[in-house]
Amino acid sequence: MNDFKPEQADVLIGTAEKMIDLWTRLTPEKQEALLARFGTQENALAALVTTHLLTAANS
Repeated sequence: MNDFKPEQADVLIGTAEKMIDLWTRLTPEKQEALLARFGTQENALAALVTTHLLTAANS
């Protein structure tokens, strides 16, 4: 198991909270479409975050 420093743990927890918030703000239809495409909520959220990061980097 990995040991995290308190600062690293805070970042991980904050990221998880943001991902949960993002998922709950999606419409049920969007959630269903993402689950159909990516298989799991974790994969769907990873795709959303990656897309967001790439979009921000290209702006």
